[in-house]
Amino acid sequence: MPELPEVEAVRGELEPVMTGARFVEVQVRRPDLRAPFPRDFRARLIGQRVDALTRRAKYLLAALSSRDTLVMHLGMSGSFRVDVSAGRRPADDMVDRHDHVVFSMSSGAVVTFNDPRRFGIMELLTPDQLARHSVLSRLGPEPLSSHFNAAALARACKGKKTTLKAALLDQRTVAGLGNIYASEALHVAGLSPLRRASTIATPSGAPREAAVRLAAAIKRVLTRAIDRAAGRGYRSSRFRVYERAGEPCPRPRCGGTIRRRVQLGRSTFYCPVCQR
Repeated sequence: MPELPEVEAVRGELEPVMTGARFVEVQVRRPDLRAPFPRDFRARLIGQRVDALTRRAKYLLAALSSRDTLVMHLGMSGSFRVDVSAGRRPADDMVDRHDHVVFSMSSGAVVTFNDPRRFGIMELLTPDQLARHSVLSRLGPEPLSSHFNAAALARACKGKKTTLKAALLDQRTVAGLGNIYASEALHVAGLSPLRRASTIATPSGAPREAAVRLAAAIKRVLTRAIDRAAGRGYRSSRFRVYERAGEPCPRPRCGGTIRRRVQLGRSTFYCPVCQR
């Protein structure tokens, strides 16, 4: 499943051809993805200008001139394809059967959403609906924003009896951090995914040194991953520990071996020697 860096890379690809452009034509080739498309989805989009294209956690948000927001999620297998040479919708014989939504923009680009497993999401929300969104309204700070730091991380983990890995996957702690990069950040910080989350904070909620290391590691790992994700495939060779069970720990002079453990139904990869 694409995580925050991959979604940010998609935003960077779509932003130049969508922001400032209007929807000239919208094709919806099936009635639903993970959920049915909103009523009058096509009609509410055509003619509207995209004023801004942002990302919140793993969601893409297109703010429209109508004040509606087009909310998009890639799900497990979703992707966007941009054709800047066509300037019109693709011919029917050129369409992949998993091309479910096609946006023809006034910029001349054709933006196609392809989703073989159909776990993606497209919602069209009014300002009130966006403010009450069941997921977006409950998210914690963006990990690469100034609102996320050691103090914010410590406050979120204060008194928590759950594991540190579980706390990081709680989107109220930090928005958009997924399974892969949580494992990566914990290894960079030298912290065990099995330790209690509350151990990175004092009883009053102030950050301990571990929280300082972890907040910095999250920013470092995500920043580098975004740089790598732009224009590249999703390859395990990018990872320090993820999917590397049985391999030597990459930390110099550690000597440990990467292990795999299941937490919350997800695979965690870590080094039992240098992650404490």
